[in-house]
Formats: sequence, C-alpha cells, structure tokens
Amino acid sequence: MKKQMTIVGLSIIVAIFSCNESGNKKTMEAVVTNTQADDSLLNSARNFFKPLPAVADNKNNEVTEPKVKLGKLLYYDTRLSRTGNNSCNSCHNLANYGVDNKITSTGDAGKQGSRNSPTVFNAALHNMQFWDGRAKDVEEQAGMPILNSVEMAIPHKGFLIERLSTIKPYPDMFKAAFPGEPKPLTYDNLQKAIAAFERTLLTPSRFDKFMQGDMNAITPEEKEGLKVFIASGCISCHSGVGIGGGTMQKFGVVTDYRTLTHSTSNDEGRKAVTKNTGDKDVFKVPGLRNASGTFPYFHDGSIANLDSAVIIMGKAQLNKTFSVAEEKQIVAFLNSLSGDVNPDAKTFPQELMQK
Repeated sequence: MKKQMTIVGLSIIVAIFSCNESGNKKTMEAVVTNTQADDSLLNSARNFFKPLPAVADNKNNEVTEPKVKLGKLLYYDTRLSRTGNNSCNSCHNLANYGVDNKITSTGDAGKQGSRNSPTVFNAALHNMQFWDGRAKDVEEQAGMPILNSVEMAIPHKGFLIERLSTIKPYPDMFKAAFPGEPKPLTYDNLQKAIAAFERTLLTPSRFDKFMQGDMNAITPEEKEGLKVFIASGCISCHSGVGIGGGTMQKFGVVTDYRTLTHSTSNDEGRKAVTKNTGDKDVFKVPGLRNASGTFPYFHDGSIANLDSAVIIMGKAQLNKTFSVAEEKQIVAFLNSLSGDVNPDAKTFPQELMQK
C-alpha cells in the first residue's frame, strides 16, 4: 500500500512540475512574442516619427537666455495690444496646452477671430504657420497677430516700438538680448525674441520615451492605436517630429469636409492667400502632440471632442470608417502624445506684476 501511495505521490509531483514547466514555457514564449512585436512596432514607428529635440533651433535666430527672457515678457504683456486687453497668452494659454479652448478667439476690441487658435506648443518645429500657411516660421508669425485689426489691433510697427521704448525694463532687455546692435529695440527683434521663447515651448511625452527605446512608456492599448494609426495611412500627413505640421493638404480628399463637420463658415483655406482655385480647402496639417487638450478641433473649431475628429478624418481623408475599437485605440495613442512645457514658461513674469 505504501509503495502504491509513493508511486502515486511521485506521479503527482511529476505532473505538477510538468505543468509548471509547460506553463513557464508558454509564459516565456508569450514574453518573447510580445518583445518581438514591440521591437517591430518601434522600428516601424521610427520610419515615420522622431522624438522631440531639446530646443527648436533656428540658425538665423539663436536661442539665448536673454532673448528667451525678453520673449517671455513680451509674450505675456497685454501692452502688445492696442487697448491692453490681449497678450499672446490670451489666445495661446501656456497653462492650458497653449490654446484657449474656444471655437474662435476674442480679439483686443471684443471681436471674434475667423479661425480656431492652434497651440503654440511645438509649433516652432512646423514647416509653416497659420492654418493657411502664410508665415514660414514662428519668427514671421510672431509679428502678424499684433498688427491684425481683430486680434491685437496695433495700428503699425512704429506705434508699438515707440510704446515699448518708454516702458522699463524693455530698452535694457532688448540691449542685452541683441548686443552690439546700434538700435536693438526694433519690431524685427521683437519678433525674434518672442520666437526664441516659443522655440523653447516643447513638450516631451511618453511617446518620445517609447521612440527612445522604453517599451513600457506607452500602454498596450496605445500601442494598438499606434498600429492602427500607421496601418490606416494617418502617417501620410501626420508624421515627423510634430506628428504633423509639415505639409498642407486638402481637407476633404474623399468628400466635402462641411458635410461631416457641419461647419457654419465657408472657409476655403489657402485659396484666400494664393487666389488659386486649386488651393480651395487646403489647410496646414496640424501637429497632433497634446491633441487631447487642444479642443475644439479643425480650422473652424467645429468639432468638440477628439473621438469625433478621428472618425471624421477617417471618412474625409482616408475613405475609412473606423470601428469603435479602432477609434478608441487611436485616441489612446494620441493621449500618449501629451506632454508639458518647462514650468518656468508658465510662470507669470514678475516684471508685469508691477506695471
């Protein structure tokens, strides 16, 4: 009897070890498979995207500490608008993903703009500025809203330069930011200073860590969303370091975008700049970094939530109806693109507290 019990006991032990060995083998195989899948996804992603640099450099406008400090002060100063109601930060709030979350922004005299204000975060990495691409870089862009009759309503460049020349500490700060220049307080230098500050407004995200090789930086669902994003062809427009911002494209390749967004304005995009009928409904492709917080979406702010924006882009640009699962996965991936700027950039300048 004892012999039989011993044999049965040994059989059970062998069975247990066999099960454990089999289970461990399957676990190891799953780990290897997941690792291989992650490696493959990372290699694929690196064909289309790039991690953020530390600063968005411009060889024609060196980013220096005095220039950035001046640019930050100018960015927050409402005296850059005619009646003192608006600053750059009014429409591009650095404490709120670089936007105001309004359909269109309210200008200095209370009038509404005609297009949604895009985020200033990472914008310096883009190949053009404004929805119609009329500015080549943030240096050129920085001077335009100030002179716009709706936005900041400064009547002419000389008006603002004369105003700033009488306000401390601007004369000294311009001199420090642009040493050696006989007349450093100029409108051109004002644009360069604001742009230098904006070139520091980069937002490293968990996706950047993934791109640098940290496989655990994004979740399994976000990885699935990245797969769908690539496989569906979203990367044909939304690629590069900004996940967009590199090209201008027709909004509504498959169908008129207005049938999907129900837009109340008839904005024809770049056509307003070039007068070329071929540019009808052509807009700058927005960068998708921080997309989860930059609602409402599209040039006219016509769509309130990201889920709807993803569905519309699938239909309008790709002739694809995303399943509920695919749409959720893409949104999850877009969430992995959220980051933040250096906290100092969001600190209101002390110099302006005393004005």
